[in-house]
Amino acid sequence: MTQFKSAALIVNAMSRSGRRQFKQACRALKSLPYPIDAYAVKKPRNLEATIERALAKNPDLVILGGGDGTISGLVDHLVGKDVVLGVLPLGTANSFARTLGIPLDIEGAVEVIRSGHPRRIDLGMIDGDYFANCAAMGISPQIAETVPHGLKKILGRIGYLGWAIYQYTKFKPFTLTVDGESVCVVEVRISNGRFHGGTLLVDEAAVDSGDIVVQAVLGTTKPALVRNWAASVFRHNARHDDTRIFRGTSLRVSTDPPMPISIDGEVLATTPVTARIAAGVIDVMAPRNAV
Repeated sequence: MTQFKSAALIVNAMSRSGRRQFKQACRALKSLPYPIDAYAVKKPRNLEATIERALAKNPDLVILGGGDGTISGLVDHLVGKDVVLGVLPLGTANSFARTLGIPLDIEGAVEVIRSGHPRRIDLGMIDGDYFANCAAMGISPQIAETVPHGLKKILGRIGYLGWAIYQYTKFKPFTLTVDGESVCVVEVRISNGRFHGGTLLVDEAAVDSGDIVVQAVLGTTKPALVRNWAASVFRHNARHDDTRIFRGTSLRVSTDPPMPISIDGEVLATTPVTARIAAGVIDVMAPRNAV
């Protein structure tokens, strides 16, 4: 078991479920043999200040509890620090945890922190912004960028699904250019990890490969995207039939028209961008049997 002297726990506790998960996490972590400073952050805008305050105490381990967006938004603060990342997957998709083989329940994730081992991994970058798992162009950032504020809160998943269907009717294929080579696409995934939206999509990516992978879903009509997602959900080999892979340490990515980019679920950039890999820049607690 890795010997830590101290740790910090930072949980995105914006929702009632987040606050409940924070209490559950604190109970599960009590059995660890070192002190843990715990922070429940109810306002996402305070997350960055909280992690800086936690890092000022020089912990050996920083445990982040939240979804992919929370982890991706805070991981920048850990680069270059002598600290190990622990992951509590408290989001909806938890793609980063899935990529690492971390159990999706709190008790299982805490057991990885207790008995796992630090694994040196890469991070992706969009221009100067680090990200943990996957960035995307296509309908998903279009939905995230346009969904009316409070729609999901008021009408729940049905309201969100209705908005997604409405955006699908407006969505159009676009042209992707990677290092001068152009293709017509319906979706693009810029990946450091294999999962996106909780689904295994980019088999060619790995968190310790030393490459960034751009997967283009080829097509000139919208049904191509539906076919690719359906094949991916059911793990059918046909999911590879309509994709094109670009990979390298640094790739220049542009689109016609310019497209918004969601980075681990948060719309944070617009093409053109440079996608690159930051090889081996962070340690994360992972299961001992993880590949």
